[in-house]
Amino acid sequence: MALQIALAYYRAWTGKDLDAAIAYVADDIVCDAPAGRIEGVAAYRAFLEPFALSLISTELIAAYGDEQQALLMYDTASPLVASAPGAECVTVTGGRITYSRFLFDRLPFHLARAAA
Repeated sequence: MALQIALAYYRAWTGKDLDAAIAYVADDIVCDAPAGRIEGVAAYRAFLEPFALSLISTELIAAYGDEQQALLMYDTASPLVASAPGAECVTVTGGRITYSRFLFDRLPFHLARAAA
């Protein structure tokens, strides 16, 4: 079940349908990301939306899961960075994502901004 929820969520945000993506996220979500902890669905959407809307393309590399957890690894391209691999390990409770451990390399973004 968690894998199906995570994949549906991924397809929604990578398709730039933030309303559909957020429908899979619990109101009290906790996300640990490279920049720190994000708590609550409003803060999570504010974190995700600018990046999701900037996407040029995405490629799902791998997806694994069981009833409670799922792990997705993907690569993204945006106007700022041509290749930005990332991974999310999510916990699903009651059909919604309650926790996300989100990992990505911040260095390519830093270098691109410094060069601009």
